Amino acid sequence: MRRRAAGLARPARSAWAGTRAIVRRVRAFSHGLSLRWKIAAALAGGCALVAVTIGLLIHQARAAQLVTTARESATAQLVRVRQLYELTGQVDQSDADAAVDDGRLPSALRESALAGRRSTFVELDGSDPAVWAARPIGGQVLSVRLPLTAERADLREFDRELVAWGALVVALAALGGAGLASRLSRELRTAAATARRISRGELDARIGQSGPDTARNEVAELARAVDTMAASLQRRLEAEQRFTADVAHELRTPLTGLHTAAELLPPSRPTELVRDRVAALRTLTEDLLEVARLDARVERPALEVRPLGALVEGILRRGGFGVELVDVGGDALVRTDPRRLERIVSNLVANACRHGAGPVEVTVTGPTVTVRDHGPGFPSHVLRDGPQRFVTGSRERGQGSGLGLTIALGQAEVIGARVELRNVSSGGASATVTLPRG
Repeated sequence: MRRRAAGLARPARSAWAGTRAIVRRVRAFSHGLSLRWKIAAALAGGCALVAVTIGLLIHQARAAQLVTTARESATAQLVRVRQLYELTGQVDQSDADAAVDDGRLPSALRESALAGRRSTFVELDGSDPAVWAARPIGGQVLSVRLPLTAERADLREFDRELVAWGALVVALAALGGAGLASRLSRELRTAAATARRISRGELDARIGQSGPDTARNEVAELARAVDTMAASLQRRLEAEQRFTADVAHELRTPLTGLHTAAELLPPSRPTELVRDRVAALRTLTEDLLEVARLDARVERPALEVRPLGALVEGILRRGGFGVELVDVGGDALVRTDPRRLERIVSNLVANACRHGAGPVEVTVTGPTVTVRDHGPGFPSHVLRDGPQRFVTGSRERGQGSGLGLTIALGQAEVIGARVELRNVSSGGASATVTLPRG
């Protein structure tokens, strides 16, 4: 008994494992489909299951009706043949389907008739479908056979029509599901695109209402929630930008007076320290105002077509950074704002000199300018999330790049340039500015 139970358990476990493997394959396939096709496939699958179930029920009912009708016809024919046989003692020779002890009679039907019962037998699956009716008569078996070829052909034609109509219903359900899912997918994609625009800084982006204001479906609720979040975020960021700009603007007047007063102090070491701190405060204030203007997106560039190599040479000469201009590959024409480009290159070079290690190299190749140092490289969070404001490279204030890189990236966006920050495998950090060609 134990051996038999174990033998039965193994096929059950193997069948269950095969079922789980099929389910895993279906799940893996469905994961690669979009929401639209998943919904369409689900509706089509549900309709197909319903259509198959209904089709099987209709087929069974139709087949049962056919069998019942055939049995009744065969029984009626057997009664007529028996009456004639009792009157004449023989079977009508014109009736080829009636016979006594027919050799083709199914054995089960013969045994039932010899047992004294009138029975019928239906064959629909063979090559020659027929219905038999038999009864005992004088120690022999009187039987009638009626062919069912036409009836089986009608049943098969009926099945083909069921399959055709079922396929049509499934196709219509799939098309309807695809249309419904397309609208849902389109609304969700619109919400995702709007969320991405908001993440890029377009705070006035909104999804809007795709239907009436009274809509209460989940997609409409999502759209309203995202729009509400964007509006709240926009108000808070605008308030922060106004606060930063107002503080920086209010600081300019007392700093100007402080700078004037520092210039009047007699020469001494304390005077130099005061002037140095006042100059740092003025620089920070101007940087804050510039960041506020960049955040508010009110900057408008004055674009010109200029040779990039000559521009970079002039920027480095005026800045007095003492860096090495490694190569000027040709003299490509670029479309840029020279003043803003100077701000970008100066900030990148100053950042490399302050946080990196020498030598600092500047390379001009086509429409690109690359500033490279040989220091420890950019911190991982700068490469991952971009520069953070008010975070310097000093150990006590955490690792970062302050406002210099923030302003450089903001000005590059204004003039349509692209700044790429990366660490060189041989050591050091590299910042590449790619400008639009003239």
